Amino acid sequence: MSVEARPIRKLLIANRGEIAVRIQRSCRDLGIETVAIYSDVDRHALHVRYANEAYPLGGNTPAESYLRADRILQIAKRCKVDAIHPGFGFLAENGEFAQAVAAAGMCFVGPSAHAMAVMGDKLASRQAMLAAKVPVVPGGTEAVADVQAAKKAAAAIGYPVMLKASAGGGGKGIRVVPCAEDMEAAFLTASGEAQNAFGDGRMYLEKYLLEPRHIEIQVLGDLHGNVLHFGERECSLQRRHQKLIEEAPSPIIDEETRQRMGEAAVAAAKAVDYHSAGTVEFLWSQGEFYFLEMNTRIQVEHGITEEVYGVDLIAQMIRIAAGESIADCVGCMPRGHAIEVRLNAEDPENQFMPSLGTIRNLRWPGGPGVRIDSGVYRSMEVTPYYDSMLAKLIAYGSTREQARRRMLRVLQELHVGGVKTSAGIALQVLQTEAFRSGQYDTGFLEKFMEQRQQLPIARDIPDDLEEVAAVVAALHRQKTAARRVLAQPSSAQANPWLLAARREQHGGVCS
Repeated sequence: MSVEARPIRKLLIANRGEIAVRIQRSCRDLGIETVAIYSDVDRHALHVRYANEAYPLGGNTPAESYLRADRILQIAKRCKVDAIHPGFGFLAENGEFAQAVAAAGMCFVGPSAHAMAVMGDKLASRQAMLAAKVPVVPGGTEAVADVQAAKKAAAAIGYPVMLKASAGGGGKGIRVVPCAEDMEAAFLTASGEAQNAFGDGRMYLEKYLLEPRHIEIQVLGDLHGNVLHFGERECSLQRRHQKLIEEAPSPIIDEETRQRMGEAAVAAAKAVDYHSAGTVEFLWSQGEFYFLEMNTRIQVEHGITEEVYGVDLIAQMIRIAAGESIADCVGCMPRGHAIEVRLNAEDPENQFMPSLGTIRNLRWPGGPGVRIDSGVYRSMEVTPYYDSMLAKLIAYGSTREQARRRMLRVLQELHVGGVKTSAGIALQVLQTEAFRSGQYDTGFLEKFMEQRQQLPIARDIPDDLEEVAAVVAALHRQKTAARRVLAQPSSAQANPWLLAARREQHGGVCS
């Protein structure tokens, strides 16, 4: 396949927060200028400060700002950018937006609208994977029209079943149905949820797998027909189908299974002529794996794959959009282990509800093997308008245990004042025997929240008390230092700094 290279010198980032900052950093490494866009509440955000240019969208809600494809394209044309990177969320998997970007003569840093359409529809993607001989979870390939049709399909599959929205994502429109008596309530709730979230209430059924693991494979494809995979990520520690802790590689996948899953992921990508970065998600149960879905964008947890494989996936996406080959990535080998904790502004003690407020006394951890991807700064307002994720905490080690211990240190050093976060519960999970041994599944976190033991965790001090404590500690240190000065022998008292200390002690008089 012959593809004409199109150099990218200026790129607009159609996103916000930590992913916008992450993209900006890769652009700087590549010598590419960046254009930021922002809502009213994001006027002082880090992605605005770090960009070469920044332009307001107006409004605060996603519908008023980051989902305004027309406004974003107007800004892109005015700034004469060569490309638009959508990040994840918002317009990242919107085929119409991708087509509009291309029609305007700019590169869309992502896959084709066709790939998005096929993989964005759960039923269409199941049909495509069956045709490509990729193993899928046993279940239907057509939508069920109503409760009675759902009951009939479930009886054929065998309970328990998973009721899922055809156009779903982000954990919405999904219910586990253990028996026929529960189907009606589950169907009505899930269908209504899907209609509200996606404008599409169609449902289909899959067999509910026992003690499943959520394993995903990172793929990268270019416009020359090359597709590579970069191993797997273990994403089973989740609540309400939202991930909390991820690691790479998975502690349960052996080399033979890794190779088979990688080959299946590559086949899935090739089935839709995929180019750019993407993630093929599988469920693993009782030694077998099954296709779940494909996310046609960069994933939140891409950083742990980057640490293990030594590749900049964002930079590769930009290079692919410019028409370059990924041939230089052939032969990238994994080394070591990486763990990611999603730092969310939410209250684990209150069903992980979002926690709003002003960020105070921000202290990021550091040291060997630590990476923080964040768009957070002190005095930033955490609002109800966007996702609750504040940062991604990543710990890398030569072994899984070293990575685990480093993440423990990260969570113990971390302090985010002003809002509640998921850090404490993540610290508890990392200390469980289930995590140490790698023997956990997608249901572990919910069970843990119900029955967890009280482990020692770093608890936040209320901000006003912390500030008072800091002042008291500083005064104590000054007083102790002055006493030491005054206790020095007379031969040292000619030092002007020591004399000043004596004057302060004696009301300004020193003989």
